[in-house]
Amino acid sequence: MAARTRTYTVVGLALVAAVTAGCAGTGSGSGSGSSASPAGSSSGGAGGGQNNAAPTESNPPGDIPDNQAFVAYRPTGGSFTGFTVKVPEGWARTDQGSTTVFTDKLNSVKITAVSANSAPTTGSVTSKVVPQLRSQVPKFAAPKVSEVTRHSGRVVLLTYQGDSTKDPVTGKVVRDAFERYAFYRAGHEVDLTLSGPVKADNVDPWRIVSDSFAWR
Repeated sequence: MAARTRTYTVVGLALVAAVTAGCAGTGSGSGSGSSASPAGSSSGGAGGGQNNAAPTESNPPGDIPDNQAFVAYRPTGGSFTGFTVKVPEGWARTDQGSTTVFTDKLNSVKITAVSANSAPTTGSVTSKVVPQLRSQVPKFAAPKVSEVTRHSGRVVLLTYQGDSTKDPVTGKVVRDAFERYAFYRAGHEVDLTLSGPVKADNVDPWRIVSDSFAWR
């Protein structure tokens, strides 16, 4: 009887060991499952990283692209052709008498060459040009006249705001900001007017254009 009791005891211990091992295996499997969740979270984190990527650039209406190329414009007709200035490449060109205009969407570069007995001053622009523009530009406002330096030398700058003409297709009117530079040499004046929507950031392109003006 003692030997048989020992046999039962051994068998019982073996069964307990087997059950314990099975439970341990189940616990290990649960551990693998829980370790997979962080991996999934990590994958989700990568997806979140993609969602947090820098958004596609979207320029406000009238912003000239940073990669805009510029080409030299040299007038070949009219009363005076002794100058050159860079204008945005690919813009539509319109000629009317002594004035040439380059346009693209909401922006424009207007170049007018005239004869002048004397160089423009802040006083002459204030007393003569401002009243003319006030009668020509819809809702003309905020005129400011100053002298600035460009590569060609000292020039008179007039900045102001006004409404654009109504778009023939959409009927929309845009509030524009204007920069008018008056260049002068030996009886010749060239007025360079740059315009675009008030909220557009075209400081750099307009600087490229106005700095590029040169007498020939």
